[in-house]
Amino acid sequence: MKYILFIIITLTTTFSFSQEKDKAALLAAKKANNYVYEGNNLINEDDFVSAEKEYRKAISEQGTSVAGIYNLGSSYIKKGSFDEALYRLDEAAKISTSKAEKHKAYHNIGNVLMENKKCKEAVEAYKNALRNDPTDEETRYNLGLAKICADQQKDQQDDKDQDKKDDKKDQDKKEGDDKKDQDKKDEGDQDKKEGDDKKDDEGKPKDEKDDKGKGDEKEKQQQPQPRPGQMSPQQVKSLLEAMNNQEQKVQEKVNAEKQKGTKVKTEKDW
Repeated sequence: MKYILFIIITLTTTFSFSQEKDKAALLAAKKANNYVYEGNNLINEDDFVSAEKEYRKAISEQGTSVAGIYNLGSSYIKKGSFDEALYRLDEAAKISTSKAEKHKAYHNIGNVLMENKKCKEAVEAYKNALRNDPTDEETRYNLGLAKICADQQKDQQDDKDQDKKDDKKDQDKKEGDDKKDQDKKDEGDQDKKEGDDKKDDEGKPKDEKDDKGKGDEKEKQQQPQPRPGQMSPQQVKSLLEAMNNQEQKVQEKVNAEKQKGTKVKTEKDW
């Protein structure tokens, strides 16, 4: 009996707590909706600052208030704060439980990305929007524009990449040509230096002097060298010249004696 009574009390308490929780959730949702309503009115009056405050109140009352988050993101779009808009719209898309809400969030995300010239990312956003509502022709039209924009951006990027490659190729070629010119200049300077080093103080090539010396040495080597015990050609020549001189002296003496009438001895004395 006590056990049954305990169960009844527990169930009653749980039911009462659940009712209170539901009442609090309903009250929070009602307050959130009121704040969203006020925010929408302020947006229509172009009072973005006050509208932002009301939407934030709605989110504070009910963190899962898709309307509050979504409208806050939309207000950022009108204000031109695209980064904040993307953050809030992405948040709304994630917490949304209905396809209609997700479709609206992704559609607006695509619009913001197009404003930021992020066409490739916008294509994916519009595709997500169509996954949640394939019948929306406006989203389909925007997807087509995003694809065209993405293709153009890709072509432009490809052209830029090609221009960079061409510029680098031209730069490499120029550096190569400059290096070749410098190598030729260095080689010419080296040849000139070596040529100058080969000249003597009079400006004559050293090779000529060296060759001349080598020629004299070669000529000496080609002249016959006297063998031991023999006179050299120079010594023979000197001896012949001495003998001729002596013979000439004798002849002059003979001629002188003839003129005096003296008989010349033709034989040697013993």
